[in-house]
Amino acid sequence: MKTKFFPNKLALFTLVAACFVVNVSMGVRQTFGLFSNNFEIDCGITNTEFGLAVALHSLIWGIFTPIFGRFADKYGGSKVVLIGLIFYAVGIFSLGNNLNTGLWFQLNLGLMVGIGLGACSGPMLAPLATKHFPNENRSKAAGYVTAFGGLGMFMFPALSNFLIIETGWQTTFTVFSIILIVMCIPALFIKNPENQNISVNLEQEQKSESAFKILKDSLEHKGFRLLILGFFVCGFQITLVATHVPRYVQDRGLEDWTGFAILSLIGLFNIIGVLIMGYLGDKYSKKILLSALYFLRAISIGLFIFLPPSQLSAVIFGITFGLLWLATVPATNGIVAQIFGTKNISMLFGIVFLNHQIGSFLGAYLGGLFYDIFGSFDYAWYLAIILSFVAAALHLPIDEKPLSTSKANA
Repeated sequence: MKTKFFPNKLALFTLVAACFVVNVSMGVRQTFGLFSNNFEIDCGITNTEFGLAVALHSLIWGIFTPIFGRFADKYGGSKVVLIGLIFYAVGIFSLGNNLNTGLWFQLNLGLMVGIGLGACSGPMLAPLATKHFPNENRSKAAGYVTAFGGLGMFMFPALSNFLIIETGWQTTFTVFSIILIVMCIPALFIKNPENQNISVNLEQEQKSESAFKILKDSLEHKGFRLLILGFFVCGFQITLVATHVPRYVQDRGLEDWTGFAILSLIGLFNIIGVLIMGYLGDKYSKKILLSALYFLRAISIGLFIFLPPSQLSAVIFGITFGLLWLATVPATNGIVAQIFGTKNISMLFGIVFLNHQIGSFLGAYLGGLFYDIFGSFDYAWYLAIILSFVAAALHLPIDEKPLSTSKANA
């Protein structure tokens, strides 16, 4: 018999609140590449320094996600998300109010934004939401949260473009910081399932499931290790694109609006991509879907860089790569939940995401470094294509079966 999608009101409230927060947190993050020229002209920030700041916040984001995830699993998601929004807002506000040169630039765009994203972005909110749903609906639930992140990635580049023209880039950051603080209201509704902490022997349960033991057990699983390696590639590719594609298309002779258009199209079609993947992930093998996705990413990037530069090829890249952008999240999150259950999903997915952010660090930093050394982003693109084929192969041997029915939590 077909069950209702929302098992209870708490699941509804948590999913809706998570969608609102992730819309803003991921939307603001999508805009940083659009400010690279402003940072260079007004703040004296080189491409390497800008790439380093984005790389740093990507790495900090990855490090703090499993830490915050463990805290959220035990004590509740709302506290963690509120902390993240405050850190994020302070970092963004400072960037628009003269704390945007030298070490201040790295501290705000690197450290403060990184800590904020670790607590209030999609990789934290998708697992928090999927805790409330049975296995047959988890990929769809993760897909909805991720899709709203994609909607933000469509909305905020457009909002940035409007605000920069009307008010200036510094004021744009102030507006973003205010929006982030407003998101503290829906963050209050992000809760853990009511029955999560019910146990016959709570003391024994807590003793047997220390964070170290959970980490040790998960890393002993071959499929989990392969999933981590594959997600590294995802991080490398999307951060390379988000950070450096606006400058790349300018260097190829296209108009400035092309970079904005690509990022907006990525955000728009990402919504479609994650919803499709969320639907397919509940019906078909998630590892096969992920393998196909990484293969198609290689094709999309290859066509973009090897075809003659044109507005048409840029639009096609924005659409195709957008369909594949965060479509990795529902299936990846779903595999982790399917193998290990949902009780510690925030921390476990955080561990997977940490390697994603190591890839993000290298994608942002190497893109800027290669540009300053060779005067071109080409070598970074070549590396992204090779890694995509590697990731496609890595997912095929993953064993998706639950470790045991007692751990499946389904």
